Parts: sequence; C-alpha cells; structure tokens
Amino acid sequence: MDKARYLYSVLASAIQARKTCQERQNGEWFATWTAQVNNLVKELMPSGSGIDCGTKIDLDASHAKKLVFYAPFHHMNENGYYDGWTEHTITVTPSFTGINLRISGRNRNEIKEYLYETFDCALSQEITDEQILDSRK
Repeated sequence: MDKARYLYSVLASAIQARKTCQERQNGEWFATWTAQVNNLVKELMPSGSGIDCGTKIDLDASHAKKLVFYAPFHHMNENGYYDGWTEHTITVTPSFTGINLRISGRNRNEIKEYLYETFDCALSQEITDEQILDSRK
C-alpha cells in the first residue's frame, strides 16, 4: 500500500536532499533532485485561472523549513479583458497544524485571498510514492 504524504512535505524533503548533494558536490544526484522538484511544481502547483505563467519555485531561497514560490497573477476587468499583472511571492513555513502561507505583492481585487486558498489546497494535497517516482522521469 502506497503511503501518501503532503506535497509541501515532499517538496521540503527533496529540496533539503538537493542542498545536501550540492554541499557534497554530488552533481548527478543534485541534478536528479532539482528535476524532481521542478517536475512536481510544474505538474501539481497552480497554473492557469489567472496564474497564467504557472508557479515557479525559488530553489536557492527554499530549504527544509521554508518554501518560496513566485506566481504572477493576470487580472481581468469587469468586461472580461485582461488589464494587468500583479507579482506575488508565496512563502510557506511549517506550523503545528500544517503550514503557514505569507503572500507578498499588491492585493489588487482582493487577490491574496484567492491565492491563499489556491496554494493551501495545492500544497496540502496528498501524493503517493508512485507520483513521486514519476516526477523523477
């Protein structure tokens, strides 16, 4: 039976493994962990519905106890036309009850509430070992 883990936990573990490989100058595994993190973000983190450029992770700023994501948001006006972007940094830290999210950037159209809900849902999804292994391909 596959044991499921939260995406935020899987990402934090993979990023820490990546940093360890970097410190030990293990280029092969450093590249493997980098690819796994990037693939998990690409496949499982928010993309579309205003987050039109997808979610990017800052691998240098992230570590086992902090994940840092970038997500520009493409706003629409009341007529349904795109009318500008806001830039957001989503910083994730652990708490006793799960995760804390801090969202920077302008709160145009109360967008931070939407981003909070979207990122909390994505990061709290459970993924299986099979999905983790698939992300290494």
